[in-house]
This record gives sequence, C-alpha cells and structure tokens, in this order.
Amino acid sequence: MPSVFETSPTAIPITFVTKSSWDEVAETLPPAQRQFATASAFAGKPGGYLALPAPDGAIAQVLFGLDDRGARSRDPFRPGALPGLLPPGTYRFANAPHDARLAALAFALGCYRFARYRKADRPDVRLVPPDGVDATEIERIADAAMLARDLINTPSNDMGPEELAAAAQDLAAEFGASFACTIGEDLKTDFPLIHAVGMASDRAPRLIDIIWGDRSHPKVTLVGKGVCFDTGGLDLKPSSGMLIMKKDMGGAANVLALARMVMDAKLKVRLRVLIPAVENAVAGNAFRPLDIFTSRKGITVEIGNTDAEGRLVLADALALADEEKPDLLIDLGTLTGAARVALGPDLPPFYTNDETLAADVARCAMKENDPLWRMPLWAPYDAWLDSKTATITNAPSGGFAGSITCALFLQRFVEEARSWLHVDIFGWTPSAKPARPEGGECQAARAIYALLSERYA
Repeated sequence: MPSVFETSPTAIPITFVTKSSWDEVAETLPPAQRQFATASAFAGKPGGYLALPAPDGAIAQVLFGLDDRGARSRDPFRPGALPGLLPPGTYRFANAPHDARLAALAFALGCYRFARYRKADRPDVRLVPPDGVDATEIERIADAAMLARDLINTPSNDMGPEELAAAAQDLAAEFGASFACTIGEDLKTDFPLIHAVGMASDRAPRLIDIIWGDRSHPKVTLVGKGVCFDTGGLDLKPSSGMLIMKKDMGGAANVLALARMVMDAKLKVRLRVLIPAVENAVAGNAFRPLDIFTSRKGITVEIGNTDAEGRLVLADALALADEEKPDLLIDLGTLTGAARVALGPDLPPFYTNDETLAADVARCAMKENDPLWRMPLWAPYDAWLDSKTATITNAPSGGFAGSITCALFLQRFVEEARSWLHVDIFGWTPSAKPARPEGGECQAARAIYALLSERYA
C-alpha cells in the first residue's frame, strides 16, 4: 500500500486532549479558536474531533479527544479514527498521545479500506512520523495486517484453497522463500485428516509449505488453519452460523501476515509456514459422524462432529511440523465458539505449557494492544477425548470447555517441539472500532511478531 508517512514542514498539527486536560489546553488557544471550540461544544470527550480555522479559512490545527489516562476502557488505538475524519493533507502530532508508537500504528491501520468489489477511496491523509517512532517498522506491521484483512474479507468464491495457495506463493516469491504444495489425492496417504475434511469439495484440498531463512538459525514453525469455507459438513451449520464462514481461514491469513513481518524484518530464524487449505463441503463423499481416520501421526480419530474440522486439518500439519523438532511451534486458527462465549471476539485465548513463553506472550500482547488471554491445558479434561472405538474423538460430548478440549486434542500431535503455542482466534471485528473496521482482522500476529523480534532480532 502507499506509505502513510511523509515529512512535511507545513504539516497540520493534531493536538490530543482529554476531558481533564481540555480547560488547560483551551487556555493556550488564540481567542478566536478558543471561541470557535466553545461554540462547537468541544470538551475533549474521547473520540471528539474539531478542526480549528485559521484567519485565512485553512485548518490551523485539529483537536482530538483521548481517554483520560486513568480510564478503565482507555483505547490506545483511538487515534485510528482520525483518517476517517481528517480532510486530505499531511498532519503531525503536536503533543504526545498516550503511546505515540501505537497511535501512529493506529493511524496507519485506520487508513485501510477493502475495495476489491466496490469503490472505497483510501483516506488521502499522511502523517509525519512522531519523534522516536520507527516508521519503517510501523508500515511493516500495518502492511501485514492489511494482507490478513484482505485475505479474510475476500469471499470464498474468490478465496478457495487454490487462491489461498496462490497468495502464499506470491508472498514466498516476494521474499525468496521456497514454496511447495501437496494437492488433492496426493494428501490421502501422508495427510489423511486434511484429505478427509476437504475431499467433498470440488476445490481440491492442499497443504501449503513455505520455508525461509538460514537453516542454522533457530527453527520457528507457524501453522495456520485454512478452512476457506465451513458449511459444518454433514453436521450442517444453520444459515446464521454460515454467514461469515469465509473468515474460517483467518488462522492461515494471520500466519501469512506474521510470516510477512518476520521475513521483511529479516529476523534470524529458519521459518517454516504450513497451511492446510480446505473447504468443508457437503457431498455424497463427505466424511461422516463416527467415521474413523488414521492421522499422519498414527493416532486414530473418531469423528464426533464434522463441524469440528479445523482441529483435524491442523492435527496433520502439526504432526508434520513436530517431526522437525522446531524450537518454537505456533498454530493459529478460528476454532471454537466456546472461546468466543468465554472471552468474546476481541480477546483470543492462548495455550502453552511453557511458562516463560506464556509470560512473554502476555507481556507482548499488552504492549502491542493485541490482546490475548492465557487459558489452561487442563490435564484432567484430556480424558474427555477418549473414544470407545478409536484413540480419540474430535468432539467430546457434553459441550463443556470446548476451547480447552480443542487445545488438548491438538496437544496430542505435538511431542518433539521444544515449545508450543496454540491461539484460538476469531479473526473478525463484528462492529467497527478505531483502527479496526468491521470485517476480517489481524489477531495475535502483532503480539507474536513482537515476541519473535525480541528473541531473534
């Protein structure tokens, strides 16, 4: 995307105010501007916006309201609303927002528009990078986030397994990474669970495999759920449950976004990206409840519910990743409604038994305003996965602790990795917020990138 940052000596200042600081700021304004603000009933409320006129009618400066520092609901991304409010031009921060780096990132993210199918003009605004903020790094993160949003927002008729693989191949080519793809019937022997989920669709399933970086560097492997549309299979979803299932490849989209950040920053890792890309369709050859398949790892899996398909495709991909004994194995997927019931759409749960990793993830999530919340890999619930006719079932009966049992299911396929992180994302913003338009969202990738940057810069 075009750069949102530029240097300009005539940039229009943006002054940040809060309700508690407004009176003090107002006293510093020229009398005419102060009177204009009073007449406009501007009071520094969060999200409040006012362009103050100069004597010649141009914009002298912009006032924008932030949350008070002590506010419980303070949003570091509130400046992300500015691109949708500002007239065309170049702007600068006249004073410090709560976090200048996050404010600049929010400004960049707020410029996003999904315009593939209808005209949606990108805001014609630019920002002078705040002092001490690395504009190149901000744009790296914003570009990757917009890649994830574009992939998720694209409807499934134009974003099936083949198209997702093409997007991954384009990314690999951009950064000189190797790309391989196992397709259709070639999956049946080595990746039977991926094949089983995708075989009912006339759009062949595939396993995408990208490798980048020096092989002598620590191995970091990313696995992303790429279910390009999920009908639920024979355990069919209701129409309301299918409505935004184009986002069910959100794990893959976010893994590709994270890979873009890592490769663009040239982190010192040997990166591998695995994406099982399928469409969970309904046809005469669709996999059925109580079918049993032998996974790549040799674990037999009974199908308790065909709508718990994401963990199946991830299982085979995780087994492949685990065979290489990576230093860090991370999987992302839009997996369970239970996670949304527990934590809502904005706060994905994550799981790991590595205490250092857990603390680092939580800290980076907070720092990056990319919220994540640790949930337990509660061992006593592992018995709920038991099947009378196979090693495990993909969908325990009872309905309790659905996100935890999904994580425990995936844990069965990870034994050799030095450290493993599982994130159950939503990948979607249900209603627009500053810097986060309604639609596909980049979740967890920014926090994990911050972690990887600390460890492998």
